[in-house]
Amino acid sequence: MDRAVLVGAPLKSLDEGVAEEHLEELTRLTDTAGGEVVDIVRQRIDTPHPRFYVGKGKVEELKESVSVSDANLVIFDDELTPAQGKALEDHIGVRVVDRAELILDIFATRARTGEAKMQVELAQLQYLLPRLKRMWTHLSRIRGGVGLRGPGETQLESDRRLIGRRITDLRKKLKGVAQDRAIQRQSRAGKFRVALVGYTNAGKSSLLRALSEAD
Repeated sequence: MDRAVLVGAPLKSLDEGVAEEHLEELTRLTDTAGGEVVDIVRQRIDTPHPRFYVGKGKVEELKESVSVSDANLVIFDDELTPAQGKALEDHIGVRVVDRAELILDIFATRARTGEAKMQVELAQLQYLLPRLKRMWTHLSRIRGGVGLRGPGETQLESDRRLIGRRITDLRKKLKGVAQDRAIQRQSRAGKFRVALVGYTNAGKSSLLRALSEAD
């Protein structure tokens, strides 16, 4: 199980109550993804720091928190640029993700249909593409050792091309699925579909049984 330090760094213009609600939701998302929250670091900012998103002093506090709590993951409530993510990982020494990547990870574990799996894979690849070099750097640090310091630019470019082709392929397949669904939808004109959405163990199945009067 990943031990995670959460980081909430909302703009000062955001209501404090709303900011805390965001962090509470991030805690639930982390739990849903199978992680354990071991600490939360907070900072109100005027504008995101171009390198670390949070201020340099807060980065040092975050680094100390990771060390003291023996965390192996940092999760930001706000979206990080590829450069910010890399700078944070290089400085702190553990994997750093943001809310978007965390949610994509949850979607990946819960996708059941072929279409859902393709949609999640497409979203993950689109998120990964501009961050590919940082991902390789993190992998090389985990593996360690001479000769395992990450691929050269040739390998990175090759991986980018492969991901680009896969993205194109997934888009074509999803377009075909959408066309098939449109045809099926025409045959079900006049009917409607309902979806129940909620966190794990929120009572979705119980509600469905109650609504359908099923045992």
